[in-house]
Amino acid sequence: MSIRYAFFSVFLVLFGLSGMAQEAENQGSQTSADQTLNIFSKMTREFATPNQFRTASGSPGPAYYQNEADYKMDIKLDDRNQRLTGRETITYHNNSPDALEFLWVQLDQNMRAPDAPAKDKDGSGLPPVVPAGSLVANYMDQSYEGGFNITEVSTGGKSLPYFINNTMMRVDLPEPLQAGESFSFDIAWWYNINNYILDGGRSGYEYFEEDGNYLYVMAQFFPRMAVYDDVEGWQTRQFWGDAEWALPFGDYEVSITVPADHVLEATGDLQNRNQVYSRKMMRRFEEAKDSYDQPVIIVTQQEAEEAEKSFSCKTKTWQFKAERVRDFAFATSRKFILDMMAVKVGEKDVMAVSLYPKEGNPLWEEFSTKVVAHTLQSYSEKTFDYPYSKAVSVHADRQGMEYPMICWNHGRPNPDGTYSDAVKFGMISVIMHEIGHNFFPMVVNNDEREWGWMDEGLNAFLQYHSEQEFGQKYPEVIQGLSQYPSRRGEPASITRYMAGDPQYIAPIMSNPENIFQLGNNAYGKPAAGLTILRETIMGPEAFDFAFKTYARRWMFKHPTPEDFFRTMEDASGVELDWFWRGWFYRTGYVDLGVREVQQVFFTEEPTPAGEALLERFNISDPGELDALFVVTQDELSDGQVGQVPTQLPRLSQFLEENFNAQERAAMNQPQYFYEVTFERLGEMPMPLIVEYTYSDGSTQRKKYPVQIWRMGNETVSKIVASDKEITKVVVDPDLETADVDLGNNTWNLRS
Repeated sequence: MSIRYAFFSVFLVLFGLSGMAQEAENQGSQTSADQTLNIFSKMTREFATPNQFRTASGSPGPAYYQNEADYKMDIKLDDRNQRLTGRETITYHNNSPDALEFLWVQLDQNMRAPDAPAKDKDGSGLPPVVPAGSLVANYMDQSYEGGFNITEVSTGGKSLPYFINNTMMRVDLPEPLQAGESFSFDIAWWYNINNYILDGGRSGYEYFEEDGNYLYVMAQFFPRMAVYDDVEGWQTRQFWGDAEWALPFGDYEVSITVPADHVLEATGDLQNRNQVYSRKMMRRFEEAKDSYDQPVIIVTQQEAEEAEKSFSCKTKTWQFKAERVRDFAFATSRKFILDMMAVKVGEKDVMAVSLYPKEGNPLWEEFSTKVVAHTLQSYSEKTFDYPYSKAVSVHADRQGMEYPMICWNHGRPNPDGTYSDAVKFGMISVIMHEIGHNFFPMVVNNDEREWGWMDEGLNAFLQYHSEQEFGQKYPEVIQGLSQYPSRRGEPASITRYMAGDPQYIAPIMSNPENIFQLGNNAYGKPAAGLTILRETIMGPEAFDFAFKTYARRWMFKHPTPEDFFRTMEDASGVELDWFWRGWFYRTGYVDLGVREVQQVFFTEEPTPAGEALLERFNISDPGELDALFVVTQDELSDGQVGQVPTQLPRLSQFLEENFNAQERAAMNQPQYFYEVTFERLGEMPMPLIVEYTYSDGSTQRKKYPVQIWRMGNETVSKIVASDKEITKVVVDPDLETADVDLGNNTWNLRS
């Protein structure tokens, strides 16, 4: 070993041991209840053991399975009495290795039954402001009786025994359904459709008093199979209203009978278009299939206004087929305007569709279908090509809800047609979000009943990117703003929530029914976290590949959170246990700052601190190391040491003895050394992004890896060697890390 390397090896050991001692003194900054577990530890305690169904890499295992449910339905809508009647044949395919003694069916409309426990799940104290509709629906109008009325459950003409427990119905089988077998049974039902404007809900009708018409957005309108899988067996959580759905994939054949003057859209491909479309509509539809730049109006506003007056006593039956979907929904009204355009996704054309009453114009005619088309292309680039033939945006006041190929969206102008930027951007954003749900969870089919963030958070993240791209594509829409005004996605957007009252904050890994601030918890924080992952921790190249890998691995399958976490690491090579644990399993916030900046000098004369350190590690002769002693500006100011010499003969001699002239000439010649001490006041660690400003006005960015906090240390110091004086230090200059307190992020030389 050469002298020069012996010198550096000894000093690495010396200062390494000194650093470890300092870090040990600063341990104990964890604020989680589980302080015995370092945030950087592997997630073995939180994650399930990999198995034949789900692997350690995050991909489906060799024995992965999922059961399927196919539906054949006949639906009738009574527009005069707001009642829906239906009959369905469900064919359930048991692809699991287990024999099933019974089947579980979801009856979500039962949360509206007169005696539904969901009505009493929350406290009923009155806030200072009460919407009139809420007051009437909850305390005055007792005429509405909701909930499913099941009139038949049978197979082969014979009744099947069943048991209803609130929103779940158990169907008892004549004999166990063996692995690989299928079972068909029939259910008949009816229910009174709710007025969602008055009493809320994700579906129902809106009544227009001025013309006496109804607009229906219909979902959860049929008994639906629950999921049976390798994680929970049957998912039998009750539907309480916040946590959404766990549903198996299947094929649908649905006939929907409505008044003859209604215009209708639904999940799936319309099978009898020639019978339910007029000749004008058919001609315009053919034009729309070749229009890629502008929507083609299939039903005009004038035609819709004429239909509002008709109230036909005749009916039409619309027939739809859909393959590999997890649900079915439809919208119908005689008030609807209809427009469409084609959008190229991969190698195929997809129809972007909008359905809206005159109350939505001019806003909807101008923007809706273009937003649908943009969203399909934006999301497809980041995940997988959109697999279905169409995507439909339906205008429904106060709504924002998603189903396969169709969704409800708010955004209603004033009666005179004017609208604010808030209404415009709110409409564009909700359409992007709900259309985006076609990817998560309609294709990447997570269990919404258990993990709301898995689709809402991932979707909100992709929505943020889609919004920014939309603003760049259509600068006239943002009217001179520097960028689209996204509500969620930026790290800074979540800091107020993370710094809030801890008793109203739950970990992201919480059930949606047990969260005070669902929007921040399941949408905002995951979206901001994924932005931080992409832009600051992993980098776009590594993140984008891993995210797309997850989406494609779990297309038309049922992933869990662990499948997502494991895939992101597996496909990127980035260790992220600390991030999953801190951001998703805990509630700690980010607060990094600059504690101190000290200029340091070197002397050959022993200092008290230097001698103590050498003695601690049994180094008796400083000359053996050609030792230089460090003196800080504070120590000089306090007179703890004498004046520091400007010449260091020992250093010059060491350089001459160990480096040739060419090597010495190539060396950096710093005039200034600074010890910059950073602090971590919050539990959540983050990479340390620092901007140094020098006396000549130049700046330098430095990104220190998150591992600098791996010992649980509250402070860390870095030496900056420069030929220029440092005048300013800023932590997180571009607000990339969701830092909740910017007051400690800046140090100025003369402040």
